[in-house]
Amino acid sequence: MPLTYFQPSQVDSTFNGYLRNRIINGAMMIDQRSNGASLTAANGVYSLDRWFTWASQSSKYTVQQNAGGVTPPAGFINYLGVTSSSAYSVLAADYFGIVQPIEGINVADLAWGTASASTVTLSFWVRSSLTGTFGGAVQNSAQSRCYPFTYVINGANTWEYKTISIPGDTSGTWLTTNATGIRLVFGLGVGSTYSGTAGAWAGTQYISATGATSVVGTNGATWYVTGVQLEDGAVATPFERRQITTELQLCQRYFVQWTGDSSATGFALIGTGYSSSTTSMVFAAMTPTTMRSTPTLTYAGTISIIDGGSAAVTSFGSLYKASPSNFWGVINASGGGLTLGRGAVLYTQNATTSYFRADAEIS
Repeated sequence: MPLTYFQPSQVDSTFNGYLRNRIINGAMMIDQRSNGASLTAANGVYSLDRWFTWASQSSKYTVQQNAGGVTPPAGFINYLGVTSSSAYSVLAADYFGIVQPIEGINVADLAWGTASASTVTLSFWVRSSLTGTFGGAVQNSAQSRCYPFTYVINGANTWEYKTISIPGDTSGTWLTTNATGIRLVFGLGVGSTYSGTAGAWAGTQYISATGATSVVGTNGATWYVTGVQLEDGAVATPFERRQITTELQLCQRYFVQWTGDSSATGFALIGTGYSSSTTSMVFAAMTPTTMRSTPTLTYAGTISIIDGGSAAVTSFGSLYKASPSNFWGVINASGGGLTLGRGAVLYTQNATTSYFRADAEIS
């Protein structure tokens, strides 16, 4: 069968190449930490994967995947939902927002900070119980270069599609390492200290645009978003849809959670090794993908060791080695239920109470 060659005119003009969307989890499909449960916002706390909350005052809003149970826009099944917890009057130095930091390696080609800086386009679907002008910003890692933007929600409780063109910044320092390259912020109520003129680059720390609507200012107000895309070019293209396995793996570069299902016997294997005493285990574990950096390890609930007998984990001993793709060391247990030298398995049970986490997030 002869090969068919396509001329440039035959290629869909909306195609900009694989992974043109610099946002990860823009369709809000992945929620490893909360598994659909509501999270009370605090400063720097991650909610849905790759999205964290900024909050100068705690407990002013909640975040939940598919909060309120409304129908997402056509083509989507999930969204990130914010609900205001009170009618809070935002002070000058207050700030509230939903944030995604984009790794510098993934935006290096935009050449921001040089004369060749590329224009980008932000697009998303948004719905709110409030109407009016809303704001946000893009920032560099140091927050010394910021571009406030606005968008208008015309009708309450209706999904609306927004696009915003942002000229590339030819000044400042924009990291192209595995640290934060570009930070995207959706403001939910930002005081005058951190609000600036929309549509212009500034050498000041801005989180939103002057005059933007405050979601946290109205008790019970809602703000929902999905289909978030940031791409090279001055025109928005259709949302890039990725397979769920791909999207999960992109998220797991920054955060991995081992947890069982909700049944009493559901478990997740963390690692294997051997019992180095009756109350400890030397274990090794692999992350599903290479992480951004060496992760911080934490656990909660009942993490167990089984080697014929069983014992509940009480603490980490020493980590002999940790890297972006694996870690091994000693983990301590209680009860003396293990046998020295036996092969052993480290595992977690019950998704509602127990987890083991590897965290390599950026802010």
